[in-house]
Amino acid sequence: MHIAFVASEGLPFSKTGGLADVVGALPRALAALGHEVSVYLPRYRHTRITEERTVVQSITIPFDDRYRFCSILTGAGYPGVRFFFVDYPPFFDRDGLYGTASGDFPDNAERFALFCRAVLEASKILGVPDIFHCHDWQAALVPILLRTQYVEDPAFHSSGVVFTIHNMGYQGLFPPEILPLLTLPWDLFTIAKMEYFGNVNFLKGALAYSDLITTVSRKYAQEIQTTEFGFGLEGVLKERAQSVVGILNGVDYEEWNPASDKFIAAHYSAEDLSGKRECKRDLLASFGLSSVDSNQPVIGIVSRFAAQKGFDLIGQVIDRLALEDVLFTVLGSGDKLYEEMFLRLARRVPEKIAVRVAYDNVLAHKIEAGADMFLMPSRYEPCGLSQIYSLKYGTVPVVRATGGLDDTIDPWDARTKKGTGFKFQEYTGEALLRAIHQATQVHRDPGSWQKLMRNGMSKDFSWRVSAREYARAYERVWQQHSQAILV
Repeated sequence: MHIAFVASEGLPFSKTGGLADVVGALPRALAALGHEVSVYLPRYRHTRITEERTVVQSITIPFDDRYRFCSILTGAGYPGVRFFFVDYPPFFDRDGLYGTASGDFPDNAERFALFCRAVLEASKILGVPDIFHCHDWQAALVPILLRTQYVEDPAFHSSGVVFTIHNMGYQGLFPPEILPLLTLPWDLFTIAKMEYFGNVNFLKGALAYSDLITTVSRKYAQEIQTTEFGFGLEGVLKERAQSVVGILNGVDYEEWNPASDKFIAAHYSAEDLSGKRECKRDLLASFGLSSVDSNQPVIGIVSRFAAQKGFDLIGQVIDRLALEDVLFTVLGSGDKLYEEMFLRLARRVPEKIAVRVAYDNVLAHKIEAGADMFLMPSRYEPCGLSQIYSLKYGTVPVVRATGGLDDTIDPWDARTKKGTGFKFQEYTGEALLRAIHQATQVHRDPGSWQKLMRNGMSKDFSWRVSAREYARAYERVWQQHSQAILV
């Protein structure tokens, strides 16, 4: 089967979040199963393409004000995976992918409309796929266009569409006058299609027109059909509940593995955990905590600083956390509110909390390897990857039971010695504090703690597992679409 990924970012070419990890890894895992995969991405200013060449010289994209002309580039890929880049410098030759510190680019609707139309036109030249696999609102116009303006195009007569939601909080909302500018018909501006409280909602349109909707964990697929997590689109998703599937993201164990990690002080494995103590000493030194008692449990945090991530809970109970026999090593950046909160806490209790406001991949690996526990108290978490990395590193997760965190972490049972971490349900500082108490109590029993570590390290969340589920989803769409065509 030929699958074409359509996404606004993907490793190793561009990244702002977990979407890039998926688009960088899943195509390779699908190719390993024997599928042919194409990946379409914008060519941004910082995109570096090895063996770059132009494969489509010019594609004409209509807008209401004037035509734009873009080209398609390609370069070195992986066995079974071809990468194509939509090149239009006026839209993509910028420092940011979606905006600046001041906010989103005001022309994002035009930017990604051009991208989506270019993908459809390019695929008629470079190979029409059996399945378009589109990701998030930036690729939402692909299913919308396929089922409206391109519905009579014989080239796409047998192409199905799988659409993946990576985060319901980002939907692509624009004023209604964007429709004529993008040469989209006004009949899309209805409550059953793209209209959303007087605006145009790209994500809503994709949910209406895609054959299958997936999201990045089973629990999140259920949560987004509720008022709490649906961000206003829960009704749309409930109507399409039979076509909503949760498939957990995988992780790249070639990069995240304590037995081979090039960034950590010592290697270790479930069979030989001795190197983890050296990694802990190295972590404390990296944060200027060499003089503290290294027997104290260390809780690591590596995250984007945002309200979604639940860090307000830490602020609620910091006075009591400061009395606990525990240290925090915190790495991340994002909202100024939370950056300042963590820095303020570090100044207030420097012997308990060390903070680095930055994006630092090396230090992220050191935290995963050197911490005893990893904290993710998220308000909501579609999938999460850090807790999965933590399992592999024997760094026991303490998480809120939401989305992918709930799917990937099994609660520790002291009686049976089963489980991989600690979870709390209520979104309160008290619940967070209880979970940390439970973890620190188990940490005092070395035998139980090592069993808990090894339970997590034995789990397999590799991409090959997820790829098989996606392959079944593609086959489901292909069969349904083929039957619909015959009818």
